[in-house]
Amino acid sequence: MLPVEHNDPINEEILAISEDKIEGFVREPFQEIAQRSGVDADVVMARVAAMLRAGTIRRVRQTLLATNLADGALVAWKVPEEKIDAAFDFMFQRDPFSGHVVLRSTDTLTAGSDYKLWTTVKVPHGFSLDEHCRLLAGKVGAERFRIMPAKGIFTLGVGHVRRKTIEPGSRAESPAKMIEVRAVELSEREWKVLLALKREFAPEEVRPSPWASRAGEADVSLEEFYRVAEELNARKIIGRFSTFLEHVKPSAGGVRVTRFNALFHWAVSQGREIEAGGEVGRHHILTHCYWREGGPEFRNVNIMAVAHGIDKMRLLEHKAAIDAHLAAKNVPVSYTNVFWGGRSEIKPSEISPMLYREWLGEMTPQVA
Repeated sequence: MLPVEHNDPINEEILAISEDKIEGFVREPFQEIAQRSGVDADVVMARVAAMLRAGTIRRVRQTLLATNLADGALVAWKVPEEKIDAAFDFMFQRDPFSGHVVLRSTDTLTAGSDYKLWTTVKVPHGFSLDEHCRLLAGKVGAERFRIMPAKGIFTLGVGHVRRKTIEPGSRAESPAKMIEVRAVELSEREWKVLLALKREFAPEEVRPSPWASRAGEADVSLEEFYRVAEELNARKIIGRFSTFLEHVKPSAGGVRVTRFNALFHWAVSQGREIEAGGEVGRHHILTHCYWREGGPEFRNVNIMAVAHGIDKMRLLEHKAAIDAHLAAKNVPVSYTNVFWGGRSEIKPSEISPMLYREWLGEMTPQVA
């Protein structure tokens, strides 16, 4: 039986590449992981499939820069305490357009600490994010919500195995470049290829030429599938090919990848957001870094970042190192905070306009 824990030495070598180092669309992703990790391709495929079956890897898929394909936002919800678990379940189980669903708390009572439910929401272009959130609020009994779309992306990539040994203050030589969020339109054929491309891999699909069957799903030849996928990649619609570890729950063997999930907040002066985001986003510990407007509910924070780790104090040391770096760069911060993740579920958000219309019909049945 193959080892399936993430901390097995060979699995670590594979995961250090497969989590977030395969950029864009690649015709032979498992061969690429093998080449870059130095592990034989047959071993890579066998180990990834085994970890996927065991639940150590929760999904293998081609990610998309869905911020360009759908109107998305981080949403904080103020829900009465007695309704919060049911609200969590509804967002996770009944709304395919909600991705991350997390309960968050702060160490002290502070601005926004009564917003305990946090979700990522995406609706296809042409539909209203605000109306979607109003519909959800009515379903779950939310008193208020704050929609925080990304105005810019500085960091996006998981890599938990690679980040386990990172020291506080470790950062890139130059500031992170901001990726602007912009709407793109797709043809019907492009949508077909994209939806086939993004579907999660079953363990038996972890094999050479993994896109051949997907081309069949999209009703195009393999060469046409490659052509469309590579065009979408050139248009900055394709993200990474990734193996996502189960980083919230322990593995079947009781091993945890991470224990704490920290959402860092900073409020910087208006006009300094791109500079501040670049300085924050260059830190290697961060899996996400965005420019989002928190508004008065969160004391006007505008730079948000996420880090994961086994030790809470170690994460606070990473945060302190980022704070010190901002001070050294003369970036004024008027307020900062940490929201800690608790109960958490993650699923890829749907982005298909057709599926959205179907869901909306189910959620808002017409009165005869």
